[in-house]
Formats: sequence, structure tokens, C-alpha cells
Amino acid sequence: MTADELSKSNLGPESGTGSYGSSEVSASSPSADSSGLKSDWSSRIDALRQQETDLKRAIVDLQSTYNRLTQDQFQKIQADIGRMVQQGTVDLEQRKRSLQKEIEALERRQERIQTEMRTTFAGASQDLAVRVQGFKDYLVGSLQDLAVAAEQLDLASASRSRAVPEGEEGGNAPNRPSPRRAVADSAPAQPAFASNAFQDQTERVRSLLDQYRMRPDYYGPLWQLRRTFEPIHAERVSNWFFAQGGRGAVKSMGSRLQNVLVASAALSVLYALYGNRLRTLVLSNSPERLGEWRRGLQDCLGISRADFGTGQGVMLFDAPEPLAQRADRITADSGLPFIVVDEAESVISLALLQFPLWLAFAPDPMNPAAEYDYY
Repeated sequence: MTADELSKSNLGPESGTGSYGSSEVSASSPSADSSGLKSDWSSRIDALRQQETDLKRAIVDLQSTYNRLTQDQFQKIQADIGRMVQQGTVDLEQRKRSLQKEIEALERRQERIQTEMRTTFAGASQDLAVRVQGFKDYLVGSLQDLAVAAEQLDLASASRSRAVPEGEEGGNAPNRPSPRRAVADSAPAQPAFASNAFQDQTERVRSLLDQYRMRPDYYGPLWQLRRTFEPIHAERVSNWFFAQGGRGAVKSMGSRLQNVLVASAALSVLYALYGNRLRTLVLSNSPERLGEWRRGLQDCLGISRADFGTGQGVMLFDAPEPLAQRADRITADSGLPFIVVDEAESVISLALLQFPLWLAFAPDPMNPAAEYDYY
């Protein structure tokens, strides 16, 4: 058998069957490919869905982690803020307590200073300054008086030892006036504040009263008014100077301290005008009232106990007779007595009215305690 026959025998019914089988295989291959694609896409979709699920789960985990971290951080911040607020509150409380202690200490110091100022007029330092100034004035005045006394002694001894020259029989030689007499002759003998002849002196008095009222000096020199001077006080003093001529009674202010203030203003003006020639004599009928006058004059004028005596400054009397005798001696010694009569004196001695300067406090006419009589 040849090769062609052999090949034809192979293309028989089996060959046809084989051809048919081949056609079946070629026809079924697209469906196999589509199912493969479907399974491939299905697996991909499942993978994507799994990824989506994983991503959602991761998002949920991240969200819960974020929430947990945020809550923890917020709680930590809240705790920190709470601690800061608590610490700040504690610090503020401590500062408040320390400030309260400082305020209490300052208030106690203020009360102590006010108490010292009320009891010692201006505190210990001011009292020391006043004492030093008073001692200085006292020394200066004593030295001046000593110098005048020494000059008088020298003149007297010289006149006794010197013989009377010829042509001057009977001691007709001119006498040299003493310095004290020269000062006394140069000053007006009788104050006349209401007279037009003393216009310069009147202007000085008005200027001093205005100074006391509008420009008070609480630390001024001795014998100058150191207290608040109201218009009602100035009216009393001005009327006594210019309407009564420095001689007369004024209506009481209602209290002894206010009367002392009025008398101190008048005394201060007179001292500014006449200096050491002035001698103040206060009359009251009891030692207690005289003690009030002494303390009041010290407080108003800055003077001390050394300025109260029998020969200078201020003198206190509980009876008019010795006061009049002392005023006579002061006048004989070229001094100028200034008599102040307390409101408690029910009568005024006629012996006091002969002197150029006297100031009496009369009870209020609306509520008289005792009438002022003369004997």
C-alpha cells in the first residue's frame, strides 16, 4: 500500500469524526474564554471588595484611634489647664493674703501716726525740732538781755566813778538813754489800731490775719499762729483790733479751746508788732482752766513751758489784783502788757481797764452763763 492510500484510509469515517471533533473544539473555545474572563473579573472584584472591606476596617480603626488619642489629649489638656488654674488660684490667694497683711500693717501704721500727731501735735521729730528752735530762741533772747544788762551796768558804774565836770553843777550833764529805753521810745507808746494815724500798722495787722486764714503755717516760728484760722475767728480778731482798738470784750466762741485760738491769733499779731516788749497775762478763776489755757497756747503758738513765767512770755493768774500789780511793773519797765480774761470770770476789775490792751471773752447773749460786771 502506497502512502496516498494510507493517507486516504486515515481520512475515513474516523477522520470525519476527527474533523467534527475539531470543529467542536474550535466552536466551544470562546465560551471557555468568557468563563475564564468572568472568573478572573470575579476574583478581581472579590479582591477589590476585600480591599474595600479592609480599607473600611482600617478607616474605622484609624477613626477609633484618632478619637481615643483626641480624647486622651483633651483630657490631658483639661488636666493641665485644671492644674494651672488651681496653681494660679493658690498663688492669687497667697498674694491676696500677703496684700491684706500689708494693708493691715499700713493701716496700723497710719493709725499710729495719726495718734502721734494728735497727741504730740506733729510727731516726735517735729516736737524735737520745735524744742530745738525754742531753746535756740531762748538762748538768743537770754544773750540779748544779758548784753543789755551788761551795758547798763557799765554805764551805771562809769557814771558813779566819774566826777562832775566844771560848768555842769548839779549834775546837768545830758544823760545817755539806755538801749531798752531807746527801743521803747521809738515804738508807739499806746497802740491805736482804730486810728488813722496808724495806717501802716493797720495794714500789717490785716496782712497777718489774711495770712493766718488763707496760708496757715503749721510749722512756723514760735509765737506765730499754727492752727487753722476760720473766717469766724478772723472776724472776732479783726473787730477787736479795728472796731474796739485792742480794748474790749468779744463774744465767746462756745468753747475754751476756740477762745484760746482767738486769743492766740491776737497775741501772735501783737508779738509780730511789738516783739519782746509784749507780755501776756491770762486771768481765770481756777487752776484747771489756767492749765487749759497753758496747753492751748502751747499748741497754737508752738511755745513751751519755758515761755511761761513771772518775768517774760505768758503769765497765768487766778485773781485780778496780782495781775494788775504785775501789769504795772511791766509798764514801768517799758513793757506792754496784754491782758486776756477767761469767759468764766463773772466780773472784770476796773484796775484792768487802765491798760492799753485787754481782751475779755463774754458769754453768748443767747445762752448767758454769767453777766460781766464792773467793780
